[in-house]
Amino acid sequence: MRPTTLLAAALLLPAVLTHAAPTETTITEVAPGVFFRKAQTEPVFTGCNQGFVVFRDFVLVIDANFPGQAENVIASIRERTDKPIRFVFDTHYHGDHADGNQQYVKIGATIVAHERSQPLFETKGADGFEGAKKNRASEYGALSYEVPSLYFSHKLVFDDGAQRVELLFLGHAHTAGDAVAWLPKHGILFTGDACVNGAFNYTGDSDTASWIAALGAMEDLGVKKLCPGHGEMGGADVIARQKRWFLELREAVKAGIARGDGLDEIKKSIDIPFYREWTGLEAKTRTENIEHVFKEMSHPGKPVGQRRPHRHPHPTNG
Repeated sequence: MRPTTLLAAALLLPAVLTHAAPTETTITEVAPGVFFRKAQTEPVFTGCNQGFVVFRDFVLVIDANFPGQAENVIASIRERTDKPIRFVFDTHYHGDHADGNQQYVKIGATIVAHERSQPLFETKGADGFEGAKKNRASEYGALSYEVPSLYFSHKLVFDDGAQRVELLFLGHAHTAGDAVAWLPKHGILFTGDACVNGAFNYTGDSDTASWIAALGAMEDLGVKKLCPGHGEMGGADVIARQKRWFLELREAVKAGIARGDGLDEIKKSIDIPFYREWTGLEAKTRTENIEHVFKEMSHPGKPVGQRRPHRHPHPTNG
């Protein structure tokens, strides 16, 4: 189900619509020539949601996904247009969003990402890819790791008069190099994992205070349709719920620290009813999120970066 209530009502009512994990992969034409591919996450995690935009002379893909899923997306695009796939925008470096880059490079596409993600691709991303070659040999096999060849600083615009896509950096959110794809003519925002719809948040590379500010910048865009990195498509209310989760989690952890509670005590005491209403899961089950915020708030001003290759929080596919 998709939320249909207004944001104000969603924040005032005692319950909001729960967003279970998608159980099938679907492709929706959100606007003429603009497609949202919602990925199945249960019972098997297949990767991230994606988008693709058909311009007059080429196609822009949003997020490369895993290598096998990239092949499926290319086939889906070919069912709809024979225009060449010239650009792929990786919203960030994580493998479920970028490990399929080589599938696009071999057909002539240029991989694009924000400049702050470059060192992450070259270190954590590369390490994660090598691990996947061992753990998922049937899919990764002898594939090579492809990093973006085009990086931008603040904003990169694709505009042919018919379509306009603005790649925007709004600050350190899910990772230091997150960027989003904004289609101002349609009011459509593709967020990668800077905004998800449900219990999909991984915070190991994040700065949650900065993430909240980035979500505020997304709200300022005037979003009509929100295409998240994971979960169902929605509206601006999805941004508000994502933002509310971090605000309430940070407040709860802060209160625990003020009481003198340790991490284990805070984990047990976390109770955020809104999160259960949104995702169907208890907030205290999000131990990775709680641990990360505890470290942030225990050592303010110090980065809490991830020290090992990212593993997506869906164990079925690593």
